[in-house]
Amino acid sequence: MAAAKPAAVGGFVLGGLALGVVAILLFGGMRLFSTTIRAMVVFQGSVAGLEVGAPVTFRGVKVGTVQGLKVQINVPDLKPLIPVFLDLEPEQIAWTNGSTQTASGDMQGAVAAGLRAQLSLQSLVTGQLNVDLDFHPGTTALLVGAPDGVLEIPTIPSDLQQLKDQFAAMNLPDLADRTRAALTSMQHVLTELGDRIGPLADSLDQTAGSARTTLETTTAAVQKIQADATTTLKNIDRLAVASRQQVTTNGKDLDALLRSAGQTTTEADRLLASLNDMTSPHSPMRGDLEASLRDLAASADSLRSFTRDLERNPAGTILRKE
Repeated sequence: MAAAKPAAVGGFVLGGLALGVVAILLFGGMRLFSTTIRAMVVFQGSVAGLEVGAPVTFRGVKVGTVQGLKVQINVPDLKPLIPVFLDLEPEQIAWTNGSTQTASGDMQGAVAAGLRAQLSLQSLVTGQLNVDLDFHPGTTALLVGAPDGVLEIPTIPSDLQQLKDQFAAMNLPDLADRTRAALTSMQHVLTELGDRIGPLADSLDQTAGSARTTLETTTAAVQKIQADATTTLKNIDRLAVASRQQVTTNGKDLDALLRSAGQTTTEADRLLASLNDMTSPHSPMRGDLEASLRDLAASADSLRSFTRDLERNPAGTILRKE
């Protein structure tokens, strides 16, 4: 049997070492030579579906991985806590000053500014979870206490946990009892309505029949009024035409009559003026009339005296006169 050559054995060993280094570089992603930030988050609820190697993301961008989980039980109150340890990759985060190397002090400032961790569902089919980081200013930072050299990031309930809490706060048994009572009341109301719908439908039918009869009567009355109104309007139209013709025909006679009336009025004014002149205090005719009236008065006095004398002494008066 030939002895193994040292050169061949050495080449084989060196080739194996080279393949091992290449495999480490390929599967390790050169992370053996990169620094990481160890962080810890503590979730209050269940972490079922979260496994070692699950991604740690910031709004969907992977910035680290889950490196370990363990159960921690406080002895006094036996309250369980589940710390989850993370390895954050500084090269995945760039700060405003342009630095790609993130120090723990920068992460502490981010936590003070509202950086929080939350469980997020990776897949609805597998139910696997991941840890999602985001800023939630104004939320309370509940810290449990991390080991030395480990950054603790406060947590907030996941969307699923918040939904569970909302369902728990709804008090579903009480809500179910109220719903059952409401449905029972609705059933009673529907039963009573079913008993009353028949008479109510008959009454509505009768009311509709009466309304239909009233509408027909009103329609007939409106038609009759419309016919009478049409006849009246025609008569008024004929009267207007006849009046227009009468005015046109007798217009000249009316004009002549008005002129004659005007002349008569003028003559009456003249007569009144003459009468006023005759009866004025300084009118000669008025003096003659007054003298005639005085003579008539004197004659009347003489006649009265003669009459009295005749009544007292008829014979003497007559003989004296003879």
